Amino acid sequence: MKILFIGDIFGEIGRKMVATYLPLVKEKYQVDVVFANGENTTHGKGLIKKHYEELLNDGIALITMGNHTYSKREIFDYIDEASHLIVPLNRPKALPGVGSRVIVCGDKRIRVTNLLGLTFMDPKSANPFEVIEPLLEEDTSDIHIIDFHGETTSDKAAFGYFVDGRVTAVVGTHTHVPTADEHILPKGTAFQSDIGMTGPYVSVIGCQAETIIERNLKGIMTPFALAKGEGQFLATLLTIDESTNQCTHIERIQIDPQHPFK
Repeated sequence: MKILFIGDIFGEIGRKMVATYLPLVKEKYQVDVVFANGENTTHGKGLIKKHYEELLNDGIALITMGNHTYSKREIFDYIDEASHLIVPLNRPKALPGVGSRVIVCGDKRIRVTNLLGLTFMDPKSANPFEVIEPLLEEDTSDIHIIDFHGETTSDKAAFGYFVDGRVTAVVGTHTHVPTADEHILPKGTAFQSDIGMTGPYVSVIGCQAETIIERNLKGIMTPFALAKGEGQFLATLLTIDESTNQCTHIERIQIDPQHPFK
């Protein structure tokens, strides 16, 4: 089985890259099911219903979120009916949404869980190391993939080893920068610190470089401006052994002006 996980979809350019390249990638790699992080899909922060439905129409089966989950107030109007949306499991309990979902692909039950990291993230979130335990104890899925939405590689690596052998894969999102540490952990869990961003290519994590430079030069919180121009498509491909439900290969997928699709 081949599972594709697309990194943070950022703004209009990210949506266009998904619409353009996802069909090509699915055909080339014979992908069975697609997941994606969509917390930045709408103008770089949040996810409105129109764009949620657009991603589903593009062929994404489940959409995970992150620290910008509730940035667009519209999400409160449709989240209860959004059966393909996964919000952080360790979010404050007062906030709505489902933190882990199971879908059926072929004869496999695939669970996807979303978690927020600890360091430099929302201090109101619960500890992901503690929150995941009850779920793991009751989980009966065949394949379990965790999107760990966090700032630091140390948080993500520690969590990967914490659940090693108990889930199929832990892939990181949030930093928008792909890491070259994709590998299989000692007890069989596939791991990558960060998938990266699907969005503007010439940018500072999706924003115009000039606005971020101004912030650093002046030390003031100038507004972000979304970058324009060419895009990039970043994803991670997981190859699953259907007899063991373990990942046998993890591979980065990178499409951008310097790495054209072939």
